[in-house]
Amino acid sequence: MRKLILYIATSVDGFIAKPEDDLSFLSIVAKEGEDYGYQAFVESVDSVILGRRTYDWVNKNATYPHQDKQTYVLTRQTKAKEGNITFYDGSLSELVSELKKVTDRQKADKNIFCDGGAQVVAALLAQNLIDELIISIVPILVGNGIKLFEQERPEMRLTLVDVKKFDTGLVQLHYKKY
Repeated sequence: MRKLILYIATSVDGFIAKPEDDLSFLSIVAKEGEDYGYQAFVESVDSVILGRRTYDWVNKNATYPHQDKQTYVLTRQTKAKEGNITFYDGSLSELVSELKKVTDRQKADKNIFCDGGAQVVAALLAQNLIDELIISIVPILVGNGIKLFEQERPEMRLTLVDVKKFDTGLVQLHYKKY
């Protein structure tokens, strides 16, 4: 069965960005030839869900990397589809339910990638829609910024699937719903 997987990096104190969407702290674990399993993960998905703010940030700072995947940008604004990118303003639970329905056998082996941001993660958690979390913890305390997990979310019990430790100090935790 297809799963919705959050794959994201955070500081030790739980921030996915410093103030003003500053992601510079991620560079402290940059290492030639090391992608922390990202490419293999991306090859395991065929759909991406992300928030409009994250999508806009990526497009401002780079070329959107998932042109070959069905992408759903969650937004409150109506906007025409652009290639594989759908600007979605409907029900999250309906979207995830539709994406998990598979008739094509090849698609059954592919998962759905939640690429952030914090508001999307909070909304998905509030509706119990995330099946697995792969969280890369960067060895830094940033002190302020955008928290990965907002307060006032429902409790979610998790089972540890895997832990990977890297020589850069990054630790990657892989959990699934209990």
